[in-house]
Amino acid sequence: MAIKTILVSQPKPEGKKSPYFDLADKYDLKIDFRSFIHVEGIDAQEFRTQKVDLKEHSAVILTSKTAVDHYFRIAEEMRFEVPDTMKYFCISEAVAYYLQKYVAYRKRKIFFGKQTIVDLIDVLKKHKKEHFLLPCTDILRDKIPTTLESNGLNFTKAVLYRTVASDLSDLEDVYYDMLVFYSPGGIESLLKNYPKFKQNDTIIAAFGPTTANAIVKNKLRLDLHAPQPNAPSMTGAIENYVKEGIKGKK
Repeated sequence: MAIKTILVSQPKPEGKKSPYFDLADKYDLKIDFRSFIHVEGIDAQEFRTQKVDLKEHSAVILTSKTAVDHYFRIAEEMRFEVPDTMKYFCISEAVAYYLQKYVAYRKRKIFFGKQTIVDLIDVLKKHKKEHFLLPCTDILRDKIPTTLESNGLNFTKAVLYRTVASDLSDLEDVYYDMLVFYSPGGIESLLKNYPKFKQNDTIIAAFGPTTANAIVKNKLRLDLHAPQPNAPSMTGAIENYVKEGIKGKK
């Protein structure tokens, strides 16, 4: 079928440049953005039930900007003054630079990888004597703690925020040719907001294997899946699908 309208279950990209904007212009598509999930921080009282002592940790592993925000938020709520000696190990350079919002950027204390926990392991192993804190969400992927454990690192997982379904009631009467999902949480939010959801002709696209699995597990039809060899990005996969639809009309 020809695709004209797309809803992406993420916030609208910041700035004027995005592959989604280029896609919309190139094929005259209406592409809307709406986050299906959002993050809520846990409070100090709930944090205490985890019996995690912030003072016992000499280093922090930060896997996202959200983790940065909630680490410093909970530190403030617990009246813990983060020492200048704290070492920060960030999953990417972007997360490392984001730290400047809270600390003076000193390269001797801040380390970063390329984009995954595997990229960061070599740096972490050089600091094996540290006791690491891993601030995370309630739906942290197993790969991160498993990778740290398999490399003999002394770390504590601390759930500081949770991912919850957003209220999508305003979309009830809105129809899109394609829905694009980037996480299992997005699928859960769709079905929580619309328990009687019928896919019918709506194309459902997924990025990543866990998102694809969540679609199939919930008995929905997976029409489009990225990354693929011919489409490493979600927008690339969508473009291929749109082009096929245009060919089919001719």
